[in-house]
Amino acid sequence: MTRKLFGTDGVRGTANLDPMTAEMVLRLGAAAGRYFRRDGGTEHRVVIGKDTRLSGYMFENALTAGFTSTGMNVLLLGPVPTPAVGMLTTSMRADVGVMISASHNPHQDNGIKFFGPDGFKLSDEAEAEIEALVFSTIEPAQAENIGRAKRIDDGRFRYNERVKSTLPDISLEGLKVVVDCANGAAHRTAPEVLWELGAEVIPVGVSPDGVNINKGCGSTHPQMAAETVVAHGADVGICLDGDADRVMIIDQHGYVADGDQLMALLATRWAETGRLKGGALVATVMSNLGLERHLEAQGLRLERTAVGDRYVVERMRQGGFNLGGEQSGHIVMTDYATTGDGLLAGVQLLAAMVETGKTASALTRVFETVPQMLKNVRYQLGQTPLEMAPVQAAIKEGEALLRGKGRLLIRKSGTEPLIRVMAECEDDQLLGQVVNAIVAEVEAAV
Repeated sequence: MTRKLFGTDGVRGTANLDPMTAEMVLRLGAAAGRYFRRDGGTEHRVVIGKDTRLSGYMFENALTAGFTSTGMNVLLLGPVPTPAVGMLTTSMRADVGVMISASHNPHQDNGIKFFGPDGFKLSDEAEAEIEALVFSTIEPAQAENIGRAKRIDDGRFRYNERVKSTLPDISLEGLKVVVDCANGAAHRTAPEVLWELGAEVIPVGVSPDGVNINKGCGSTHPQMAAETVVAHGADVGICLDGDADRVMIIDQHGYVADGDQLMALLATRWAETGRLKGGALVATVMSNLGLERHLEAQGLRLERTAVGDRYVVERMRQGGFNLGGEQSGHIVMTDYATTGDGLLAGVQLLAAMVETGKTASALTRVFETVPQMLKNVRYQLGQTPLEMAPVQAAIKEGEALLRGKGRLLIRKSGTEPLIRVMAECEDDQLLGQVVNAIVAEVEAAV
C-alpha cells in the first residue's frame, strides 16, 4: 500500500496546509482511536504531548476531538520532550501516545508521532492501517461513551525523575554546563534535570514564543551554544532540538561533536564494562565510515539501517541490541528509553566526564572522520527528479568514481521535500566533484 500521510517519522508538513490541517489531524485522532479500541472494553486512554509551536494548540484540540469521538480518554501533558511521551505511554498504561512536533523543522511545520502501548513508535504496518482508516468511514462512539479529556500536571516531573534515575551514584557538582533547549519542548525539563543533578547550568534557548523554536539555536544551529560555552568558560554544551529527541555536544573549546562521536564513546565504554549487548552498535546509512572503522578496531560491529530512528529501534529490538542512533543526534538507549533522547544522551556524556576526569574534547573525538559532504536540493511535491535520466546518469558516474575509495548515498528526506546527496571519500577534490555534479543535475531537474 502506498502511504499518503506517514513518512519516516509520523505525519509532517506545514501547518494549515494538507496534510497538516485541523480537519486531517482530527481524522488521524479518530482513526488512531478506532484502531486502538478494536478489542472493545471500556477504559481506553491516550497521552498527548507537544512542543512549543504555535500550531500545537490547534492540533492538540483537533486530536482531542478525534480521540474522544471514538471513546478514548485523553490525558494532555502539555510541552514535554518526545521521549517523555514514549515513557508516559507505558507508565500511565495508555493504549497510545502522541507527540505533536516537527522535531528540528522551523515553526511553521508541525507533525504527529504515534507511540504504541509499549512506548515504541508504531510499525509501518500499524501506520498503514491507521492511514487506511483515515480515508474510510470511522465509526464514532455512542453518545454515552464519548471520551473525557483532562490535563496532567506532573508528566514533566515524572520524566525528570526517570532521567535522573539513570545516574544513581553520580553528582555533576563542579561541572559548568551550557544547555541549549532550542526554545522547544525541553526548555524547562533540561535545565531542571541538570541543576538537580548538581551542575552549574547556563540555559539558552529557553524563551519560547510559538515561532522561535529551532530558530538560530538548538542542535541544527549550535553556533550560539558554542559561543556561550567559550564566553562562560563552560566545561561542555548540550544542544537539543525542538522536541529534545536529538543532541549535539559542544566541547570546552566550542567545537561541535555529532551523534557518531557520541555513539562511538558510549559503545566503547559500554563494551569495556560488558554493558553493550550483541557486540554491536546500530546506526543508519548516514553514519560516517570512520565510525565503522573505529568499531571494527574494537572488535565491534556497526549494524546499518535506513534513515530514521524508528528503523534503528526496530533493528535493535530484532537483534537484542541496546545502543543505537543517528549521526544527526538521535541516541537510543533501550535500557533507559524507547526512542531517541537528547537529554539522556547528554547526561551520559556528563557521567563519563565525571567518572574519567577527562574533558569533553577528549571524550568526543573518539575517531577520525572520513571527509563527508552532504548537500540538499529542495523540490516541489509531485516532482520526481531522481527518476530523470540525466540525474540517474550522474549518480552512476559518481558511484563508478568512488568505487573502492568511498561511498555515495542519494535519498529523499522522509520529513521534508528534499533530495539529500551525501558522499564520503578521503580525496576531498573527488568528493566535491562527485557531489556537485549530482547536485547540479538534480537542480536542473526541479
